[in-house]
Amino acid sequence: MAFVPDQFERVADTVMERTTELLGARVTVVDTAGTVITCSEPGMEGMHIAPREEEEGYLRVPLHLHNTRGEVLIEYGSGGEVISPRLARVMAELIIDQAAVVDRLPNKLELKNKFIHDLLHGSESDDASVLREAQILGMDLTAPRLVMVIDASQYILEAPGRDASEAMIRRRSQLIIGSVVDFFHLPNDTICAYIGEGEVAILKASNSAALESWVGQEGAVSTLSPSWANLTALKRAGSGLLTRLRNDTRSDVSLGIGRYHPGIRGLSRSYSDAQAALLLGCRFQGQNRVHCLDGLGIAAFVGVSDEATKVDLASHLLSPIAHEADLLQTLEAFFEHDCSPTTTARSLSIHRNTLGYRMDKIALLTGLDPRRFDDAVQMRLALTLRALPAGEVVHLPS
Repeated sequence: MAFVPDQFERVADTVMERTTELLGARVTVVDTAGTVITCSEPGMEGMHIAPREEEEGYLRVPLHLHNTRGEVLIEYGSGGEVISPRLARVMAELIIDQAAVVDRLPNKLELKNKFIHDLLHGSESDDASVLREAQILGMDLTAPRLVMVIDASQYILEAPGRDASEAMIRRRSQLIIGSVVDFFHLPNDTICAYIGEGEVAILKASNSAALESWVGQEGAVSTLSPSWANLTALKRAGSGLLTRLRNDTRSDVSLGIGRYHPGIRGLSRSYSDAQAALLLGCRFQGQNRVHCLDGLGIAAFVGVSDEATKVDLASHLLSPIAHEADLLQTLEAFFEHDCSPTTTARSLSIHRNTLGYRMDKIALLTGLDPRRFDDAVQMRLALTLRALPAGEVVHLPS
């Protein structure tokens, strides 16, 4: 099988990293035109350099993979470590041969990425098979997890003046993943994979213990539905992670957070939540933000296609006053009387000041003020959806 340019760049990248590590050298890989493919010194990719003649501490080793050629330029010994030119050349040639052979073998990282991609998009395998394959790949999917999706397409897919190569995409996606794992400090609680289109998926342990660092004085939020639990801590963690990623990449990055859904199949549902939040959030609220379904406002009720999710969102938004009968009655009366305080107070046989007190309490508990138009629309929709019989959904004609 002949090598294609992306495979050549992948091998070149491996050769550069391994040679740099073993020889303590500055290593540059160039193509036949002298254009830098990869270099141990950042910022050199795409530049043109003219290789000089070999001398002590400087080697030129051919990199020839089928019909693609290049050179590995090695500057070694600058750190005071003495090594013979012959030994340095032999080591470099062995690294090149090994990299070429290994590149033909199935890559564990690629297998892991594909496994998670298929899982999030609805794997047809049974749960036992999924858990077994995950274990083989070194992942524990038995712990409760939800999905967070990072949109770093501007950083991963865009290269100045040219299309991003497969090798560059791999390096940059791995930088994102490395930053995520380092940020959360607990690699076992954070499973990451590059799933294509500039997106990195995080399978984040969602129990309170795994989020302890981001639980504020109010504690982790427990709401009517377990699927919304711990979202306050998750949003706080997501905000910190987003700041870290934007500093590391110097480009636009956005983050979508999905709800927790139980079981292996729940990961696919959580991914759908995160994708919907990311798509709608970026469209209506802009990039470089953390997006979650419960923070999208009216857009969530209009843009989310899954009716069950809308009903669940409605229950979540109203859950802080679910057991406050007088507040629910007041809210329903307020909308029934076209948001008129005077008419509403009269219908409830209460003073307007009492109505104002109740409205203030509703706003404090839910975070939504029914006297504001956008919030009122959300709450009116939520009341309507909440009133539907369990399991009943309404499909509007197209």
